[in-house]
Amino acid sequence: MMEKSNDGFSEKGLLRLRDVLTRHVESKKIPGLVALVGRGDHTHVEALGTMRHDGGAPMRRDTIFRMASTTKPVAAAATMVLLDECRLRLDDPVDRWLPELADRQVLKRPDGPLEDTVPARRPITVRDLLTSTFGLGLDTTAMTSPMMGALFAQGVYGQEDGWLLPGSEPDEWMRRLGTLPLMYQPGERWLYNLGDDVLGVLVARVTGQSFEAFLRERIFGPLGMTDTGFHVPADKIDRFPPLYAPDPQTGEFNVADEVEGGHHSTPPAFPSGGGGLDSTVDDYHAYFRMLLNGGMHGTQRILSRAAVELMTTNRLTPEQQAAREAWARSVVHLSYGQGQHGGWGFGMAVRTYRGDYAPVGQFGWDGGSGTSTYADPVNRLTGILITQVGMSTPDSARVIHDFWTTLYQAIDN
Repeated sequence: MMEKSNDGFSEKGLLRLRDVLTRHVESKKIPGLVALVGRGDHTHVEALGTMRHDGGAPMRRDTIFRMASTTKPVAAAATMVLLDECRLRLDDPVDRWLPELADRQVLKRPDGPLEDTVPARRPITVRDLLTSTFGLGLDTTAMTSPMMGALFAQGVYGQEDGWLLPGSEPDEWMRRLGTLPLMYQPGERWLYNLGDDVLGVLVARVTGQSFEAFLRERIFGPLGMTDTGFHVPADKIDRFPPLYAPDPQTGEFNVADEVEGGHHSTPPAFPSGGGGLDSTVDDYHAYFRMLLNGGMHGTQRILSRAAVELMTTNRLTPEQQAAREAWARSVVHLSYGQGQHGGWGFGMAVRTYRGDYAPVGQFGWDGGSGTSTYADPVNRLTGILITQVGMSTPDSARVIHDFWTTLYQAIDN
């Protein structure tokens, strides 16, 4: 289907966008997708293909997807609410709420033995968690190091389906995390993912609510994100496709996560701020449009303008940024996505140089389940592309790349 609007997009450009996306679906490597582009109050939506690789129900505008790492830009807003209300401060040590992270030891070498440590030079702060610089994370450039092995052995990472999601209750997960030294001194180096998961525990302990309950009360509810949460309830499960992980050699569609009985069919033990949300294109559009509007949703303020600016501008030093770019080069799907061009704000990438069609200042992130969500304050637009094909092969990454290339060609003013 195609829903038309011409608010700064050319009709010819929107038709080209549809044609490019259709080619990917017709290749039989992407069973289906939903794409949304928005400027101002106008949107253009494409829902193409089918929910399953062997046919069946068509993709719809309200199809619910596993958002994977595109959870990060949304989940970070919970912490920003607490900063706005002075219930947290950026440079507060987190020891008061997260005693498991107090009095840290730090590896002398990030790839060295776990016993060879020195004391942390200072406590971990809220800022360190928000910027993913608290000293621990997924380092894809050193996957064979003792620390990476320990993170999986302790259950901080890993479930039976291989997703990098915590598998235990938050308190137990924090206990396991607290048994490990840091890889780097607090504030020293950008490391992926773990800081976003820790933030969810922090929000829950500060507020006395579950992470999801607070997100629902302060972000999802006010924004009308009625289809967003950490699992898909039974009355919506018919709108939820399986997740596929195609075989890299044969392209065969292996199911990485089923619908009925899958990891997202019941509430998780650990609501992951790093990658656990399920959502729709319209829900995510509401969130990113709020950021473009400086924290406003209609007449209601969700976040302060200053909080949004903090989130969506680069917070990394040149040394930290170099580490992030080295990580991006080691992750195959980011070579096709948007997020490799520069810095990091709070929970999302921020472009600091123009590496392709999108301008400096674009912010958002990509996800390993074939998701891409960004906003562009220069052109006042949002773009959201969601598939049900993970990044085990480059196909979903290629459709993401072509979506953004074609979207920017469609801008008419």
